[in-house]
Amino acid sequence: MRNRFDRQLAELNQDLIQMGHMIGQAIGMAISALNHRDKELAEQVIDYDDEINEEERQIENLCLKLLLQQQPVARDLRLISAALKMITDMERIGDQAADISEVTIHLIETGYKKDLEHIKKMAAETTCMVVQSVEAYVEKDEAKARDVIEHDDIVDDLFIKARGDVIDLIRSNPEEGACATDLLMIAKYFERIGDHACNIAEWVIFSITGEHEKKK
Repeated sequence: MRNRFDRQLAELNQDLIQMGHMIGQAIGMAISALNHRDKELAEQVIDYDDEINEEERQIENLCLKLLLQQQPVARDLRLISAALKMITDMERIGDQAADISEVTIHLIETGYKKDLEHIKKMAAETTCMVVQSVEAYVEKDEAKARDVIEHDDIVDDLFIKARGDVIDLIRSNPEEGACATDLLMIAKYFERIGDHACNIAEWVIFSITGEHEKKK
């Protein structure tokens, strides 16, 4: 019975790694579509979100099967509980990558080409946070998970600067107000991706230590 349980836990681990890879790919594609004003790639990101949602459902079903059939205790229960929480944040990261791509398509259709440097930096920083949060899970690395949580302050600071850029853009070019609003939405989606990466890191720590610490 334990051997079967261990095999299922190994399967859960691989599925989480796969979902982590999928959301990393979605973010990368969304950023590329935004930077290169690539409408076809943006549409691919939106379609890809369905695959991420399906992966979440499969992992959720496996977790519920483990909880109901195997009745895990102690550390195994923490692992499964953390997985259920993590996939929720992973799925939302996929949603936000799709949201960024939807706004990108609107920017392309309006012909707007100006980029804001702080949004590009947010894209890079949040990508790093997502990758490291998944790596922390794979490597069972508590220190790396804590680094992700600390890194969120950088993203929050960049969002404040990006918001200032948008305000300046509206003041100097009132006719570009609609596009400026789109850029602000993109910045907000990146900020949320950073928040979800933090949540994943918090659940990684919980799976290791049994303690759930919220970012202060």
